[in-house]
This record gives sequence, C-alpha cells and structure tokens, in this order.
Amino acid sequence: MVDEFVENMTQEFEMSMCGELKYFLGPQIVQSEEGVLISQSAYAHSLVKRFGLEDSKISRTHMSYALKLARDEAGEDVDSNLYRGMIDSLLYLTTSRPDLSFRVGVCARYQAKPKVSHLNVVKRIIKYVKGTENLGVYYSRNSNKNLVGYCDAD
Repeated sequence: MVDEFVENMTQEFEMSMCGELKYFLGPQIVQSEEGVLISQSAYAHSLVKRFGLEDSKISRTHMSYALKLARDEAGEDVDSNLYRGMIDSLLYLTTSRPDLSFRVGVCARYQAKPKVSHLNVVKRIIKYVKGTENLGVYYSRNSNKNLVGYCDAD
C-alpha cells in the first residue's frame, strides 16, 4: 500500500511544480542559461565561523608548496577532537571544492596524533577557504555529456 501511494504521488508531483533547484543535500545550486554552478559557500562561511577564524587574515594559498608535513614526534600535542572536526568539515567541503582534496587528504594522515604544526596547516587551509568561499564546480551548458573534471591540486 505504501509503494502504491509513493508511486501515485510521484506521478502527480512533477519537478516543474517544485520550481528551480537551489539546494540539494547541502550544496547550493545556481542555474542560469549558460550552465550550473554547484557550491557550498554558505557551508564554507559557517566552517570559518565555527572554528573562530572569521577575524583572521585571508591566506592566498591553501598550503605552502615548500612545506612537507611529517609526524613531528617532538612537536606539541593538540586536541585530537578539534583537529578531527576540522578535517571532517574540510572533507565535506571537498565535494564542491576539488582544489582542497589533496591538501586536506595530506592533513588527514595525522589525525591519530596531531601536533601544532599540523593544526597550523589546517588553519591555513580554512583561512584560504575564507578568501575563496564562493568557489565551486561549474558545468557549462555547452559542455559534452561526459563528466570530466580537471584540478591543479598540488
């Protein structure tokens, strides 16, 4: 009986009645004649605010290219719950921000015993997000039907 009800409702309720899609499971969707932009700008803004970095200076890059993260056995320990929370939040953001994927993945390696050096890198990534909140993935109307993405993540 439930299946029959769902089927009837589906037939009666067409997408055109819903209006334009603006949010889908969190990400914002902006549609235009030229294409579709999927972003998480509201989530990015709340992430910066959640970790108390809204008054901090914006970082122009997400991680120094010269910096090589390591275990840093001699470094000072930090709260692993805070560190994991930051990493989890950034991992969710990577669904619409592939430019962050590699660096967040590198930082995620150190969740078991995070040090101050690791936390500083994660904070820098969040400061980068602060300056690039409105970025997302854009699909132009003229693109072909195959989904292809390129990202300079290093």
